[in-house]
Amino acid sequence: MGHPEPFDLKYVAIGNEDCGKKNYRGNYLKFYDAIKRAYPDIKIITNCDGSSLPLDHPTDLYDFHVYTSANNLFSMSHKFDRTTRQGPKAFVSEYAVTGKDAGTGSLLAALAEAAFLIGLEKNSDVVHMASYAPLFVNSNDRRWNPDAIVFNSFQVYGTPSYWVQRFFTESSGATLLNATLQKDSSNSLVASAITWKNSEDGQTYIRIKVVNFGSNSVNLQISVDGLDPNSVKLSGSTKTTLTSANLMDENSFKEPKKVAPNQTLPEDAQEMSVLLLPHSFTSFDLLKESVSLRITEDYSSLVSSI
Repeated sequence: MGHPEPFDLKYVAIGNEDCGKKNYRGNYLKFYDAIKRAYPDIKIITNCDGSSLPLDHPTDLYDFHVYTSANNLFSMSHKFDRTTRQGPKAFVSEYAVTGKDAGTGSLLAALAEAAFLIGLEKNSDVVHMASYAPLFVNSNDRRWNPDAIVFNSFQVYGTPSYWVQRFFTESSGATLLNATLQKDSSNSLVASAITWKNSEDGQTYIRIKVVNFGSNSVNLQISVDGLDPNSVKLSGSTKTTLTSANLMDENSFKEPKKVAPNQTLPEDAQEMSVLLLPHSFTSFDLLKESVSLRITEDYSSLVSSI
Protein backbone atom coordinates (compact mmCIF):
# COMPACT_ATOMS: atom_id res chain seq x y z
CA MET A 1 0.00 0.00 0.00
CA GLY A 2 3.00 2.29 -0.30
CA HIS A 3 3.56 2.47 3.46
CA PRO A 4 7.12 1.39 4.46
CA GLU A 5 6.33 0.71 8.13
CA PRO A 6 3.60 -1.50 9.63
CA PHE A 7 0.35 0.29 10.35
CA ASP A 8 -0.37 0.89 14.03
CA LEU A 9 -3.54 -1.17 13.82
CA LYS A 10 -5.46 -1.28 17.10
CA TYR A 11 -8.92 -2.50 16.07
CA VAL A 12 -10.24 -5.08 13.62
CA ALA A 13 -13.95 -5.46 12.84
CA ILE A 14 -14.84 -8.92 11.56
CA GLY A 15 -17.48 -8.41 8.88
CA ASN A 16 -19.91 -5.56 8.34
CA GLU A 17 -23.58 -5.93 9.33
CA ASP A 18 -23.22 -9.70 8.99
CA CYS A 19 -24.58 -10.84 12.36
CA GLY A 20 -27.41 -13.31 11.89
CA LYS A 21 -26.13 -14.60 8.58
CA LYS A 22 -25.79 -18.37 8.29
CA ASN A 23 -22.03 -18.81 8.72
CA TYR A 24 -21.11 -15.60 10.53
CA ARG A 25 -20.59 -16.98 14.04
CA GLY A 26 -18.41 -19.90 12.92
CA ASN A 27 -16.29 -17.77 10.61
CA TYR A 28 -16.06 -15.02 13.24
CA LEU A 29 -14.60 -17.42 15.82
CA LYS A 30 -11.95 -18.62 13.33
CA PHE A 31 -10.84 -15.05 12.64
CA TYR A 32 -11.03 -14.12 16.32
CA ASP A 33 -8.82 -17.02 17.41
CA ALA A 34 -6.27 -16.51 14.62
CA ILE A 35 -5.92 -12.76 15.16
CA LYS A 36 -5.69 -13.06 18.94
CA ARG A 37 -2.95 -15.70 18.65
CA ALA A 38 -0.85 -13.56 16.31
CA TYR A 39 -1.74 -10.10 17.65
CA PRO A 40 -3.11 -10.38 21.19
CA ASP A 41 -3.19 -6.60 21.69
CA ILE A 42 -5.53 -5.92 18.76
CA LYS A 43 -9.13 -5.28 19.82
CA ILE A 44 -11.70 -7.37 17.95
CA ILE A 45 -15.11 -5.94 17.04
CA THR A 46 -18.10 -8.18 16.42
CA ASN A 47 -21.02 -7.26 14.17
CA CYS A 48 -23.51 -8.52 16.76
CA ASP A 49 -25.28 -5.98 18.96
CA GLY A 50 -24.62 -6.49 22.67
CA SER A 51 -26.58 -3.49 23.94
CA SER A 52 -29.73 -5.44 24.85
CA LEU A 53 -28.77 -9.11 25.21
CA PRO A 54 -25.51 -10.85 26.20
CA LEU A 55 -23.36 -12.05 23.32
CA ASP A 56 -22.71 -15.77 22.80
CA HIS A 57 -19.12 -15.31 21.58
CA PRO A 58 -15.98 -13.52 22.82
CA THR A 59 -15.20 -9.97 21.67
CA ASP A 60 -13.62 -6.75 22.87
CA LEU A 61 -16.21 -4.43 21.34
CA TYR A 62 -19.50 -4.78 19.50
CA ASP A 63 -20.55 -2.75 16.48
CA PHE A 64 -23.74 -0.68 16.59
CA HIS A 65 -25.26 0.93 13.49
CA VAL A 66 -28.40 3.04 13.26
CA TYR A 67 -29.92 4.95 10.34
CA THR A 68 -33.41 6.14 11.12
CA SER A 69 -35.87 9.05 11.34
CA ALA A 70 -35.27 12.18 13.43
CA ASN A 71 -37.94 11.37 16.01
CA ASN A 72 -36.66 7.84 16.47
CA LEU A 73 -33.02 8.86 16.85
CA PHE A 74 -34.00 11.59 19.33
CA SER A 75 -35.80 8.97 21.43
CA MET A 76 -32.68 6.79 21.29
CA SER A 77 -30.80 9.28 23.49
CA HIS A 78 -31.64 6.76 26.26
CA LYS A 79 -30.68 3.67 24.22
CA PHE A 80 -27.68 2.73 26.38
CA ASP A 81 -29.10 3.78 29.77
CA ARG A 82 -30.09 0.20 30.59
CA THR A 83 -27.22 -1.59 28.87
CA THR A 84 -25.28 -3.90 31.17
CA ARG A 85 -22.12 -2.40 32.60
CA GLN A 86 -20.39 -5.79 32.34
CA GLY A 87 -18.79 -7.25 29.24
CA PRO A 88 -17.70 -5.64 25.95
CA LYS A 89 -18.34 -1.99 25.16
CA ALA A 90 -20.07 -0.51 22.13
CA PHE A 91 -18.50 1.05 19.08
CA VAL A 92 -21.28 3.16 17.53
CA SER A 93 -19.50 3.21 14.20
CA GLU A 94 -22.39 4.33 11.97
CA TYR A 95 -25.26 6.61 12.93
CA ALA A 96 -27.27 9.28 11.14
CA VAL A 97 -30.77 10.52 10.45
CA THR A 98 -31.72 9.48 6.92
CA GLY A 99 -34.70 9.70 4.60
CA LYS A 100 -37.05 12.66 4.25
CA ASP A 101 -36.04 14.10 7.64
CA ALA A 102 -32.44 14.43 6.49
CA GLY A 103 -32.64 15.80 2.96
CA THR A 104 -29.00 16.32 2.06
CA GLY A 105 -28.18 17.49 5.59
CA SER A 106 -30.90 19.31 7.55
CA LEU A 107 -31.09 21.07 10.91
CA LEU A 108 -33.77 18.56 11.95
CA ALA A 109 -31.38 15.66 11.39
CA ALA A 110 -28.58 17.44 13.24
CA LEU A 111 -30.72 18.11 16.34
CA ALA A 112 -31.77 14.47 16.62
CA GLU A 113 -28.14 13.39 16.21
CA ALA A 114 -27.06 15.86 18.89
CA ALA A 115 -29.53 14.33 21.35
CA PHE A 116 -28.32 10.83 20.45
CA LEU A 117 -24.69 11.89 20.97
CA ILE A 118 -25.55 13.38 24.36
CA GLY A 119 -26.97 9.98 25.26
CA LEU A 120 -23.72 8.32 24.18
CA GLU A 121 -21.69 10.86 26.14
CA LYS A 122 -23.73 10.18 29.29
CA ASN A 123 -23.16 6.44 28.81
CA SER A 124 -19.48 6.66 27.95
CA ASP A 125 -18.71 3.94 30.48
CA VAL A 126 -20.27 1.46 28.02
CA VAL A 127 -19.84 3.32 24.71
CA HIS A 128 -16.16 3.31 23.81
CA MET A 129 -16.24 5.17 20.47
CA ALA A 130 -18.66 6.79 18.04
CA SER A 131 -18.46 7.97 14.44
CA TYR A 132 -20.93 9.62 12.07
CA ALA A 133 -21.30 8.01 8.67
CA PRO A 134 -20.63 8.79 5.90
CA LEU A 135 -18.03 11.51 6.48
CA PHE A 136 -17.29 12.89 2.97
CA VAL A 137 -19.15 13.18 -0.34
CA ASN A 138 -18.13 14.63 -3.67
CA SER A 139 -21.10 16.68 -4.87
CA ASN A 140 -20.44 15.43 -8.41
CA ASP A 141 -20.73 11.80 -7.34
CA ARG A 142 -23.34 11.77 -4.60
CA ARG A 143 -24.46 8.21 -3.81
CA TRP A 144 -25.75 8.61 -0.26
CA ASN A 145 -27.64 11.23 1.72
CA PRO A 146 -26.75 12.85 4.00
CA ASP A 147 -22.99 13.24 4.55
CA ALA A 148 -21.08 15.33 7.08
CA ILE A 149 -18.76 17.20 4.67
CA VAL A 150 -19.55 18.08 1.05
CA PHE A 151 -16.82 19.04 -1.44
CA ASN A 152 -16.04 19.48 -5.11
CA SER A 153 -12.80 20.38 -6.90
CA PHE A 154 -12.52 23.80 -5.24
CA GLN A 155 -15.17 24.18 -2.52
CA VAL A 156 -16.16 22.55 0.75
CA TYR A 157 -18.77 22.99 3.46
CA GLY A 158 -19.99 21.17 6.53
CA THR A 159 -23.60 20.11 6.95
CA PRO A 160 -25.43 20.88 10.23
CA SER A 161 -24.50 17.32 11.28
CA TYR A 162 -20.84 18.29 10.92
CA TRP A 163 -21.31 21.30 13.18
CA VAL A 164 -22.92 19.09 15.83
CA GLN A 165 -19.67 17.11 15.98
CA ARG A 166 -17.79 20.30 16.89
CA PHE A 167 -19.82 20.62 20.10
CA PHE A 168 -18.28 17.35 21.31
CA THR A 169 -14.60 17.96 20.52
CA GLU A 170 -13.75 18.41 24.20
CA SER A 171 -15.75 15.39 25.37
CA SER A 172 -12.96 12.81 25.01
CA GLY A 173 -11.15 12.62 28.34
CA ALA A 174 -13.46 15.12 30.00
CA THR A 175 -15.15 14.49 33.35
CA LEU A 176 -18.84 13.76 32.90
CA LEU A 177 -21.11 15.27 35.53
CA ASN A 178 -24.44 13.78 36.58
CA ALA A 179 -26.86 16.05 34.72
CA THR A 180 -30.59 15.64 35.35
CA LEU A 181 -33.67 17.57 34.23
CA GLN A 182 -36.47 18.33 36.67
CA LYS A 183 -39.49 16.04 36.43
CA ASP A 184 -41.68 18.87 35.12
CA SER A 185 -39.20 19.66 32.31
CA SER A 186 -40.30 19.29 28.72
CA ASN A 187 -39.71 15.83 27.23
CA SER A 188 -38.26 17.64 24.21
CA LEU A 189 -35.07 18.41 26.18
CA VAL A 190 -31.91 16.30 26.43
CA ALA A 191 -28.91 17.61 28.39
CA SER A 192 -25.42 16.70 29.61
CA ALA A 193 -22.63 18.42 31.55
CA ILE A 194 -18.86 17.97 31.59
CA THR A 195 -15.82 19.72 32.99
CA TRP A 196 -12.90 20.19 30.62
CA LYS A 197 -9.59 22.04 30.56
CA ASN A 198 -8.77 24.33 27.66
CA SER A 199 -5.25 23.49 26.44
CA GLU A 200 -4.84 27.00 25.01
CA ASP A 201 -5.59 29.13 28.08
CA GLY A 202 -5.23 26.48 30.80
CA GLN A 203 -8.64 27.36 32.22
CA THR A 204 -11.21 24.85 33.46
CA TYR A 205 -14.74 25.11 32.11
CA ILE A 206 -18.09 23.53 32.83
CA ARG A 207 -19.80 22.74 29.53
CA ILE A 208 -23.55 22.21 29.59
CA LYS A 209 -25.14 21.02 26.35
CA VAL A 210 -28.90 21.04 25.80
CA VAL A 211 -31.01 20.02 22.80
CA ASN A 212 -34.45 21.60 22.58
CA PHE A 213 -36.24 19.38 20.06
CA GLY A 214 -39.55 21.14 20.61
CA SER A 215 -41.25 24.05 18.85
CA ASN A 216 -41.40 26.31 21.94
CA SER A 217 -38.76 28.34 23.75
CA VAL A 218 -37.80 27.00 27.18
CA ASN A 219 -36.55 28.96 30.18
CA LEU A 220 -34.02 26.80 31.97
CA GLN A 221 -32.54 27.28 35.44
CA ILE A 222 -29.15 25.59 35.72
CA SER A 223 -27.85 24.34 39.05
CA VAL A 224 -24.50 22.61 39.63
CA ASP A 225 -23.94 20.88 42.96
CA GLY A 226 -20.92 22.35 44.75
CA LEU A 227 -20.66 25.35 42.41
CA ASP A 228 -21.10 28.87 43.77
CA PRO A 229 -22.80 30.83 40.95
CA ASN A 230 -20.80 33.89 41.97
CA SER A 231 -17.60 32.04 41.01
CA VAL A 232 -18.61 31.97 37.33
CA LYS A 233 -16.74 34.57 35.28
CA LEU A 234 -19.08 36.25 32.80
CA SER A 235 -16.17 37.63 30.75
CA GLY A 236 -14.81 34.18 29.92
CA SER A 237 -18.09 32.28 29.63
CA THR A 238 -19.73 31.68 26.25
CA LYS A 239 -23.02 30.48 24.82
CA THR A 240 -23.02 28.65 21.47
CA THR A 241 -26.26 27.93 19.62
CA LEU A 242 -27.03 25.89 16.51
CA THR A 243 -30.44 26.72 15.04
CA SER A 244 -32.12 28.21 11.98
CA ALA A 245 -35.42 29.65 10.78
CA ASN A 246 -36.61 26.37 9.29
CA LEU A 247 -36.11 22.81 10.49
CA MET A 248 -35.25 21.64 6.98
CA ASP A 249 -32.68 24.37 6.35
CA GLU A 250 -29.43 23.07 4.86
CA ASN A 251 -26.00 24.44 4.03
CA SER A 252 -24.71 24.69 0.48
CA PHE A 253 -21.77 26.01 -1.53
CA LYS A 254 -23.72 29.26 -1.92
CA GLU A 255 -24.58 29.47 1.80
CA PRO A 256 -22.00 27.29 3.56
CA LYS A 257 -22.90 28.58 7.03
CA LYS A 258 -26.64 29.07 6.76
CA VAL A 259 -26.91 26.59 9.66
CA ALA A 260 -23.80 27.02 11.80
CA PRO A 261 -23.01 27.67 15.48
CA ASN A 262 -23.37 31.24 16.73
CA GLN A 263 -21.31 32.18 19.79
CA THR A 264 -22.42 34.92 22.20
CA LEU A 265 -22.11 35.81 25.87
CA PRO A 266 -24.58 34.07 28.20
CA GLU A 267 -27.55 36.20 29.20
CA ASP A 268 -26.82 35.78 32.90
CA ALA A 269 -24.01 33.38 33.75
CA GLN A 270 -24.17 34.10 37.46
CA GLU A 271 -27.92 33.62 37.85
CA MET A 272 -27.60 30.48 35.67
CA SER A 273 -30.93 31.27 33.99
CA VAL A 274 -30.96 30.65 30.24
CA LEU A 275 -33.37 30.74 27.32
CA LEU A 276 -33.37 27.82 24.90
CA LEU A 277 -34.65 28.69 21.45
CA PRO A 278 -37.10 26.35 19.69
CA HIS A 279 -35.43 23.60 17.66
CA SER A 280 -31.94 24.39 18.89
CA PHE A 281 -28.74 22.86 20.22
CA THR A 282 -27.10 25.08 22.83
CA SER A 283 -23.80 24.78 24.67
CA PHE A 284 -22.79 26.85 27.69
CA ASP A 285 -19.10 27.04 28.58
CA LEU A 286 -18.92 28.47 32.09
CA LEU A 287 -15.50 29.68 33.22
CA LYS A 288 -14.80 29.42 36.92
CA GLU A 289 -12.71 31.92 38.91
CA SER A 290 -10.79 28.96 40.31
CA VAL A 291 -9.61 26.03 38.22
CA SER A 292 -10.76 23.57 40.88
CA LEU A 293 -14.37 22.43 40.82
CA ARG A 294 -15.98 21.50 44.11
CA ILE A 295 -18.42 18.62 43.82
CA THR A 296 -20.39 17.17 46.72
CA GLU A 297 -19.53 13.61 47.68
CA ASP A 298 -22.81 12.16 46.45
CA TYR A 299 -22.43 13.85 43.06
CA SER A 300 -21.45 11.08 40.67
CA SER A 301 -18.99 11.60 37.85
CA LEU A 302 -17.05 9.56 35.33
CA VAL A 303 -14.58 10.13 32.52
CA SER A 304 -16.06 10.51 29.07
CA SER A 305 -14.41 8.64 26.19
CA ILE A 306 -16.60 9.69 23.26
